[in-house]
Amino acid sequence: MTFDRSEAIQFGDWVIVYHSRTQLTSEIVTRDKELQSRFGHFRHSDMVGKPWGTKLSSSNGRGFVFLLKPTPELWTQALPHRTQILYLPDIAFITSFLDVKAGSRVIEAGTGSGSFSHSLARTVGDQGKVHSFEYHEERFEKAKVEFKEHGLDGVITVKHRDVYKDGFELENEVDAIFLDLPAPWEALEHAKKAMRRDRQARICCFSPCIEQVIRTCSALAELGFSDITMYETLTRTHDPTPIVAPDVGTAIARIEEVENKKERRREGQIMDAARRREEKKRQREAEAAAAEAAEGTAAGAGSVAEADGTTPAPLDAASEPPAAPAVDKTAEGRRLRDERDRDRDFGTKAGAYTRGHTSFLTFAVLLPLVDGISQRHAPSAAAETAELAPLPVDASTEPSA
Repeated sequence: MTFDRSEAIQFGDWVIVYHSRTQLTSEIVTRDKELQSRFGHFRHSDMVGKPWGTKLSSSNGRGFVFLLKPTPELWTQALPHRTQILYLPDIAFITSFLDVKAGSRVIEAGTGSGSFSHSLARTVGDQGKVHSFEYHEERFEKAKVEFKEHGLDGVITVKHRDVYKDGFELENEVDAIFLDLPAPWEALEHAKKAMRRDRQARICCFSPCIEQVIRTCSALAELGFSDITMYETLTRTHDPTPIVAPDVGTAIARIEEVENKKERRREGQIMDAARRREEKKRQREAEAAAAEAAEGTAAGAGSVAEADGTTPAPLDAASEPPAAPAVDKTAEGRRLRDERDRDRDFGTKAGAYTRGHTSFLTFAVLLPLVDGISQRHAPSAAAETAELAPLPVDASTEPSA
C-alpha cells in the first residue's frame, strides 16, 4: 500500500485519525482545513511535518488524537461504509484459505466499500494483480477514486460490470476468486473459465444465509469443483489472567502467613476483651461507692475506705496489657500482591462476549488439467479407456490351422 509518501506527514497525505478505540476517521491533509470532534479542534496545518504516530493536542485544549499511518487494518475501521464490509477475522481467514500470496492474481466480485480490496492489494504486492468488479455504478466510481488516491490503481483494476451476464473477460488466468454476491452460483461458470487450469486454483463465496450456501455447494459440485467446505468465523476475546495454582513451598508460606495473621488478630481480640472487662469492673465499683455515699448507710465503711485509701483508681499504663502493633494495611497488602505476582505465570481466559454471525464462507478447489482432462475425472477416464482397449491374445488359446 502506498497511502503515505514520506516519513513525515505532508499536505495531500491520507491520515488515519485515532480518536478512541471505537472511533477512527480518515482525513486528507489540506491547507486551511480543520478537524472538529468531541476532543477539540485540530488544524490540518499543525499535522504537517509531524512523524506518523504523533499525539496531537487540540488547539482549544480539550483533548488529543493520534495521527496514524494508514494500513488495511486501520482502513477497515475508518472507511465510509457503502455496503456491509469484511472485518479482520474474515479477511485473514479468507486470504489464508485461498492461498493468496505475493504475485498472486485474484478476482474480487463485489467491490463494495473496498475493505477486502486493500488487504488483497497489500498481500499480492506489485508483482500481483487484483481484478475487482462492482455492479453498482456509484460504488464503482467511489472505489475507483479511492484506489487512485491511495496509490493502488497499479495493483487493483476495478470495473463496472454485471458478472452474472457478462462474466469476467478473463480465461485461464487467476489463482483465486472471491465472490461476495447475492447469488454466487450464477457466476460460478464464468469464474471457472477465469481460473487457471495448469495448477490448483481456489474459490470462496461469502453468503449470509444457509440457503445460499446450499445452492452454491450444489452448483460447485456440478461444475467439477472438489474439497467443498463451509466455515463460519466467530470472534471471542481472550484476557490474560494469572494462574492461581501456586507451588507447594509458596502455598505453605502463604498458609503460615495467614495463620500468623489470624493469631495476631486473636491475641489482640483477647487483650481488648480483658481491657473492657477491667473497665466495666472499675465502673461498677465506682457506681456502688457513689450509691453508698449518697444514701449515708455506709459511713463507717466509707471512713475506713478513706483511711485506708482504697478508693478505686484507674490502672496505670504499666498494668494495662500492651496494644497490638499498628500495621499499614495498604502497604502490607501491596507488598503481598507484589510478592505473589512476581513469579506468577499467566494464562488466558475466554471472554463471555462473542461477536455474532457475519456470513458463511464456502471454499472449493479446482484441480488442474492433465492432458486436457481434469484430475478429478482422470481415474474414470482412464478406466473407460482401459475398457475400450482390445484384450491381448494368448497364443496357447488360438485355434490350430
